[in-house]
Amino acid sequence: MAETTSTAGASKAANEAQEAMKKQIAELRREVTKINRTLSDQAEEAQGWYDSAADRASRAARQLRSQAHTVSETVQQNPGTISSAMLLGGVFGVLLGIVIAKSSEPERRWF
Repeated sequence: MAETTSTAGASKAANEAQEAMKKQIAELRREVTKINRTLSDQAEEAQGWYDSAADRASRAARQLRSQAHTVSETVQQNPGTISSAMLLGGVFGVLLGIVIAKSSEPERRWF
């Protein structure tokens, strides 16, 4: 008789443990589903951000291409003016470099 009571008690404890485990598994499944939903929402948001950034980059590239084409046409139509401006800019840059070099360094004599 004691054996059947302990067997019944063990069986009851096993059933309770099994039920508790089933509840934990169900809770974990709900949490995994919730995490998957959150990840899906974030992935959609990231895709929207990526699409927006790609669209802006595309528009910027088109604008740069248009401006480069305009500059290229101007250079082709006025080669003398552009080369004169480049020469003047170079001369001005060299003179500015000489002035800065003279003013920042004291004169050194090596003899």
